[in-house]
Amino acid sequence: MTRRLTVAQALVEFLAHQYTERDGRRRRLIAACWGIFGHGNVAGVGQALLETGDALPYLQGRNEQAMVHAAVGYARHCDRLSAHAVTTSIGPGATNLVTGAALATINRLPVLLLPGDTFATRPADPVLQQLEHPAAGDVSVNDCLRPVSRYFDRIVRPEALIPAALQAMRVLADPVETGAVTLALPQDVQVEAYDWPEEFFADRVWQVRRPAPDPAELAAAVEAVRAARRPLIIAGGGVHHSEAEEELRALADATGIPVASTQAGKGSLRHDHPADVGGIGHTGTAVADALAGAADLVIGVGTRYSDFTTASATLFAAPGVRFVNLNIAAHDAHKMAGLPLVADARTGLRALADGLRGHRVAPEYVSAYTAGKTQWDAAVEYAYSWREDGDGRRPTQTQVIGALETVVGDEDVVINAAGSLPGDLHKLWRARSRRQYHLEYGYSCMGYEIPAAIGVRLADPDRPVWALVGDGTYLMMPTELVTAVQEGIAIKVILVQNHGYASIGGLSEAVGGERFGTAYRFRAPDGTYTGDPLPVDLAANAASLGMTVLRARTVLELRAALAEARASDRPTCVYVETETADTLSGAPPAQAWWDVPVAETATRPAAVTAREEYDRNAAARRRYL
Repeated sequence: MTRRLTVAQALVEFLAHQYTERDGRRRRLIAACWGIFGHGNVAGVGQALLETGDALPYLQGRNEQAMVHAAVGYARHCDRLSAHAVTTSIGPGATNLVTGAALATINRLPVLLLPGDTFATRPADPVLQQLEHPAAGDVSVNDCLRPVSRYFDRIVRPEALIPAALQAMRVLADPVETGAVTLALPQDVQVEAYDWPEEFFADRVWQVRRPAPDPAELAAAVEAVRAARRPLIIAGGGVHHSEAEEELRALADATGIPVASTQAGKGSLRHDHPADVGGIGHTGTAVADALAGAADLVIGVGTRYSDFTTASATLFAAPGVRFVNLNIAAHDAHKMAGLPLVADARTGLRALADGLRGHRVAPEYVSAYTAGKTQWDAAVEYAYSWREDGDGRRPTQTQVIGALETVVGDEDVVINAAGSLPGDLHKLWRARSRRQYHLEYGYSCMGYEIPAAIGVRLADPDRPVWALVGDGTYLMMPTELVTAVQEGIAIKVILVQNHGYASIGGLSEAVGGERFGTAYRFRAPDGTYTGDPLPVDLAANAASLGMTVLRARTVLELRAALAEARASDRPTCVYVETETADTLSGAPPAQAWWDVPVAETATRPAAVTAREEYDRNAAARRRYL
C-alpha cells in the first residue's frame, strides 16, 4: 500500500507518528513545529502543516534564532524526551538558525531544523537569496549548519527522505548523539509528489536507553572511591537529563561525599541538603572550590568539564588527583585522563551506590565542608541584604536575585543564559527543586531567556516561568514577547537595566581593557562611551509589545512587583534599574580563575598590570594525565 503525498506532506505526517519511550513512559518525539514562512517553505512545509492540521501543531515565531531557543527550552524541560521542529525559508531565515543550532548541539539538546533550500533542479540559477559559490555548485547557505548539527542531510529526491528522516529521529532520540539535526529541503523537492509506503507513517517508538556500567569499569571506580580520603562529586547536566537526582541524593546520604554542581547540574541536590556545597569553578562557591583544590578524587557525573568548571585547568590542584567520570558519552567519560564509567547517570549512580555499600568518608571531612557551607550561606545572606530605610536607592543585582528567591515557589523555573547574572546565580541561588534553576551556559547565548521561557511554559503550562534578563540581552532579542502575548503564554520577565554589558565590563577591567566599549552611554569628549546613560525606556518598549509592565525602584517595590507578576495570568514584565555597570553587583568575587589571555605587550598601565596577574595564574595550569 502506498499514499501519494508531497515530500513536505510526507515529512509532516511522518513526524506526527514518532515517539520516545523511557522507563515505560511514551512521549511525542516532535510535539510541534515553529515556523516563519518565505518563498523557500511557504508552499511546501507551510502548506503541509496547514493540510495536516492538529497532527503536528504549528507555532508562529518572530525570529528564527529565537524559535530554536524556544525549542531548546522545551526539550531541556522535557529531559530531552520530546522536542520541537523549526522551519524557515532559504537565505537569512536559514542562516539565522545557526546560532540556535550551535547552542542546541553544545548543550546536547534535541531540535529538528527544516530550512528551505534552493532548487534541486536548478531551473533558474541563481534564485532569490541563493549563495553562488564559484567552486561548488551544490553549496548553499544551509551548509553553514553542517558543523553545528549532529546530523545533516539535503533531500534532493523524494525517496531520499525515508532514510534521512529515520536517521534524523535516531540522532534526536539518542542521549549520546543528540543535538541539532538539519534536513535541508530544496523548495522544488518539498512540493514534489511521491508514492510513499504506508509503513513509513506507522507509529514508531524510539527507546531511550539506560545503559549499565561495564563490570570492570565499575569495579575500578568503586576501588578508587573507597581509597580516596577527600572525594568530591561534580553534578553536571546529565544528572537532570537522566532524572537521577534521587540516586545522587541516596549516594550522598550513604557516603557523605560532598556534591558541587555545574551551571547545568545545579539543583541536582536541594541547596539545604547537608552534602550540597553549591556551584563549582570560576563562578563557584568558596567551599566547593576549596574542596576541589584539595580533592584527591573527583567524581564527575554527567559533566563535560568546561573551562568554567575546571577554572581553566587550575582548580584541581592536589598532587596525584584522580578522576572517575560517570557519563553516558564515552567522549566525556574519558576526559581528564579519568577512569571512565560509561553509563546512564541513574543506572550508574545506583551501581556505584551498591558497590560502595557500607563506605563513608571520615567525620572530620564532613565537619570541614559543613563549616564551609555555613560560612558561604552567610555570604549569600550578606549579598542579599537590604535596608528598609526609605532612602529610595536602587537595588544591587544580588538584591534583585534575593528578592526573587523570596517570591518563587519550589515549582517555579528561573531561566538565564548570559551576562553577569549567570555568575551571581551560580554562586548565590539556593535551588529548591530539580527544575527551578535553568541556566544555558554551554553557549551562554544572549537572547535565549525569553524564547526559552516560552518553550518551558509550553512544556509545562501550569508552572510559573521566569526569564531573568539584563538590558544587553533584552536588546538582542525581545521579539518573542509578541509570541507570548499572541498565544497567552504567561511568562514572567524580569528586565534588569544596568546600562551596559556588566559581565564583559568587569572582565574587560580585569584583563586591562578598562571597560572599553561595554557601557550603554553617550560618547564623552575623549571619544569613549563614558557619558550619561542613554535615555532608552525598555519598560515602555516591553509595554509596546503587549506586555503588562510593572516598574520597581526599590527592593520593597521590587518584592511587591514580583509577587504581582507571579500571580498574573498573562505575560508580565517587572522592570528594575540597578546600580550601574561600573559598580559591583554585590556578589562575592570569583573564587577561581578563568583563562582569558591578556595582551603580552602594552603601553597602558592597566594592561601591563593585568598581564602580570595573568602570568601568575597561568603558571598554575596543569595537564591531567
